[in-house]
Formats: sequence, structure tokens, C-alpha cells
Amino acid sequence: MAHLAETYACVPSTERGRGILISGNPKTNSILYCNGRSVLIRHLDRPLDVTVYGEHGYPVTVARYSPNGEWIASADSSGIVRIWGTHNEFVLKNEFKVLTGRIDDLQWSPDMMRIVASGDGKGKSFVRCFMWDSGSTVGDFDGHSRRVLSCDFKPTRPFRIATCGEDFLVNFYEGPPFKFKLSQREHSNFVNCIRFSPDGSKFITVSSDKKGILYDGKTGEKMGELSSENGHTGSIYAVSWSPDSKQVLTVSADKSAKVWDIFDDGSGTVNKTLECSGTGGVEDMLVGCLWLNDHLVIVSLGGTIHLFSASDLDKTPLSFSGHLKNVTTLTVLNSNPRTMLTGSYDGTIIRWIQGIGYSGKLTRNDLSQIKCLAALEGEIIQSGFDNKVWRIPLNGTECGDPGQVDIGSQPKDLSHAIDTPELALVSIDSGVVLLKGLQIVSNINLGFIATASAIAPDGSEVIVGGQDGKLHIYSVSGDSLKEEAVLEKHRGAISVVRYSPDVSMFASADLNREAVVWDRVSREVKLNNMLYHTARINCLAWSPDSSMVATGSLDTAVVIYEIGKPPSSRITINNAHPGGVYGVAFADECSLVSSGEDACIRLWKIAPQ
Repeated sequence: MAHLAETYACVPSTERGRGILISGNPKTNSILYCNGRSVLIRHLDRPLDVTVYGEHGYPVTVARYSPNGEWIASADSSGIVRIWGTHNEFVLKNEFKVLTGRIDDLQWSPDMMRIVASGDGKGKSFVRCFMWDSGSTVGDFDGHSRRVLSCDFKPTRPFRIATCGEDFLVNFYEGPPFKFKLSQREHSNFVNCIRFSPDGSKFITVSSDKKGILYDGKTGEKMGELSSENGHTGSIYAVSWSPDSKQVLTVSADKSAKVWDIFDDGSGTVNKTLECSGTGGVEDMLVGCLWLNDHLVIVSLGGTIHLFSASDLDKTPLSFSGHLKNVTTLTVLNSNPRTMLTGSYDGTIIRWIQGIGYSGKLTRNDLSQIKCLAALEGEIIQSGFDNKVWRIPLNGTECGDPGQVDIGSQPKDLSHAIDTPELALVSIDSGVVLLKGLQIVSNINLGFIATASAIAPDGSEVIVGGQDGKLHIYSVSGDSLKEEAVLEKHRGAISVVRYSPDVSMFASADLNREAVVWDRVSREVKLNNMLYHTARINCLAWSPDSSMVATGSLDTAVVIYEIGKPPSSRITINNAHPGGVYGVAFADECSLVSSGEDACIRLWKIAPQ
């Protein structure tokens, strides 16, 4: 059996020049945000308590709790809204096609009967309000000529709906059934976010023109503006009210967040400017915010989540981050198996610690996309899509000056000799490159297309898997390779090959979904019929005591086999990572770490059958 022990969550998907929406449940202190096709539920008091909903067929754009916290409505880029329960394994209540294009915002009515959604659509259909149980439309929403970026429901009777968008307009509707009442054109650029105060007396809009404007919640008439003194110097992307309706939180492209005092006449002045730590780059622009009980949640373009305390704004915020994109590579530190390094498609390397989670990004000078990553004592070796192999000294979360070597072709696989770590093997299309430190010892054309490779811990032997499905075994003498054997068993291109830690065996897997364990001395098959995936195998790992092999596949599953037992007694973790598993590694004999397309990392505890 295997059970999920910890999830190290991805961060919200962000897009330059656009705000993102996060919503919360005041009863449970949990927040909702979206990444790819997933909705993530995170508890601010328990960061490792993460649940993922992955039933959308398209990228999810917004998700919101119902007023009683029992339901979640989530919308995607195809215009579909799904309504599902927060309990009972996310039972689906309804699914409706609401708009013809991407939905950018949605909100529940306070009586939970209706949902309003806004976004992109054909013709003039940029906003729609519908009954949550039947999907039937409630009213007409004329008045916008371009994409509607945000919408909100007045939380008190009489009900009103306010909308804003790329046509610089703020529109106000009365109902139900809802009909157009008035339009305001106070902004001179995109109006990014609109929110009613919790007491319903006012609503506020924020815009790329750096302004915030307040309106009467009942009539829609303009009341006042946020003061320009100490105001934002960049586009304001999002706004959120305090629970008592007396303050708002705003975030901006100027990399600052501000808490404003809001007065009865509709004016507002800066109470406090919140600085979020970062490198000062574009990724530190702030694009999302939420005021939830005592938590001020602020999200940067790079996905970092900063948590301030509303009751003590001078207190240093908690910051945690994660991957934005597909985690393509994963390694566990030999010197400290509770620590993991993961690399994602966009070039980010993150350190995680069991029981703690996020423990810092490794700051590097280059930002090449990462294909392979190996961690040594005080050093990491990485190869990317730029034909280079890098050796980067490691000191805590800081990276030293990296050294690099251009091997002239894109690396397919990378492994190092554990006993002599300066020795590394890189497979490329035409064959393999043997490296000593950053010196190319040899570049050997093997006469077949190499797809995977491994070097023995003592550096004396190399196994290269080919596009032809064969395993070629070579002995290493000096800077040359001598072919010792060719093993044929696979029926597809080899995707991965790894030696067991005790070096008595090696395991290989292919694109035709099969894995094989071999005896190293006799080169006979030791465990076969490992055919329990339904798609290509992307990754493979041995347990430290060489008693188990785990495989991860495009089919979203991880399968764990015990050596000496028939493959039919395997442990299968289905849907480990929606979209596919791209990395597996054992932290110890009963802990397995996996990573994948969903940008999350998961720690599984294994109890042998």
C-alpha cells in the first residue's frame, strides 16, 4: 500500500500584464487558486495540507467558494463552469457552458441561488448570470464592447451586479432578472478588478491607469477615489476588502502592495505600503491579493505567495513558493535524503524538505530550461536544452559561480559515477560524451541513436539504451568504450536505465510501457512482465536497499515493484500526477517522492505488501 503523506504545491499560474484571482473560505482559512487544469485548495495554517481538483479539460482561470463554503464553482478558458462539492471526493453538482470564450471572473450571489461569470465571448456576450442548479439565464447584460475582466455580486439586498473590463467601462445592473442600469467611464485604461465591500455599501474598481475609484453600492454612482499621494506608480491588478469594509488591499506592477483606509465619503488614503522580498526582477510584480480573516495573501508574477498579518503589518511576512510549470526532473540529496531538489521546464530549481515543504529557490545566473539534474555533495550537475552541461557549486540556497561545457548537441540523459563524481556521462543523439569535471574526455559516435544512459558508480561500465530498443553495455578504459554485450528484450525505444544502489542489478524502461530488471553479472532478466502502465515510462528509481523499483509514466501512475516477488504483487498509485509523472526518487526504504506535469511534488509512504 502507498498513501499520500505530503504535497508540495505548485503556485498560481500567472500571466504578465494581467491580474489573477484567488478566493478564500473564512471558516476554514483555506484559499483557492488555479494552475494549468488544476484547482488547488490550500490551508494557510497548514501549508502541507493541499488538495487538488483536476477535472477540467482546459486551463482553469478562476475558482470561488460558495457563501456557505460547501461548494466550489470553477471556470476555464473554454467558457465552462463546473460546480463541485468540497467534501465527498469533489462530487460534481453541475457543469454549464456559460460563455463562448475564456471566463475571467465569477461570483456567487449571497443567497447561493445564482452565479455571475464574465470574460471573453462572441458578439456582445461577455457577461452571464445563471441559476446554479438549472443553468437558466437570469437577465441581459448589455453595455460592454470588449472582454469583461471582472464581475461581482452585491452581498446584501437589493441585489446588484457590477462589471468592468477592457473597454474602460464600469457597468451596473439591477435585478433579478438583471438589466442594465448605468455605465461609468472614469478610467482611462483596462479596469482589472471590481469588488463590493462585505457590507454592500460601496464597490471599488482598480485599473491599469493606476487609479482606484469607489462607487455607491446601491446606486452605482461615483463617490470618490483612492488618493494619489503615496499611491501606486504602476498598473493596479487586484483589490480585496477587509472583513469590516473599512480598508482595502491593492497590488500593482510597481511591486508593492498597499493597505488603504476607506472613509464614508468614498475617499481612501494609504495606511501602509507592504514590501515583498524578491530579486527586483519582473517576477516580483504583484498580480493577486486576498484579505482573509487576519491573513493578507499577496501573489507575485513569479508565483511567490507572501502572507502578511493584518493585525501586525510590521511583522515579517511568511513567503512560500513552488513551481509554475511541469517539473521535469527530481533528485534526492544523498547526504540528506530528507532534502529534495526539483527542476522545472522553465529553468527553476527549488529545494524542499520533508515536513517543512518549500525551502528556497536556488538562485542561478542562467535560466536555461532544465532537462536533467543530478545532485552531488556540495554541487549540482545540470543539462538543458542549450547543449550545455553545467556544474554549479551549492552553498545552502545560494549557487556559486557555475562552470559550463558545450557538448555540441542536446543532452538526452545525464548520470555521474557516484564514487568518482567528477566523472559524468551524457547521452546525445549520436552517442555519448564522457566528461571529467568540465573537460570532454571523449565524444563517441556509437552508430545508433542513443536515448538513455547510465554510468556505474565506480566509472568502469556504461549502459546506453537506444532508439532501437536495445541495451548496449560497454566497459570504460581510459577515454574509450569497448562494447561487451547487447541486450534485447524491449519492444520500444529505451527511455531510462539505472543501476541499483548495490550495483548487483540494473533496470531499464521503454516508450512501449515496459520495465525490466536485469542481473548485472549474468546479464539475464531478473524481473520481467513489468507491463502495468498504459503509456510510455518517463522515469525510474531504486530504493536505497535495492529491494524495490518504482516507475513513473505518462499515464499519470507510479508503479512500485518488489524484487523477488512477482510483478502482479505491485503497488500502483493511480493519478499520482494529472498529465503524467516525470520524476521519481526514493528518500528512504518506505518513502517515495514523485513530480510531474501538474507542477506539484508528492511524498508517498509505502507499506510493502
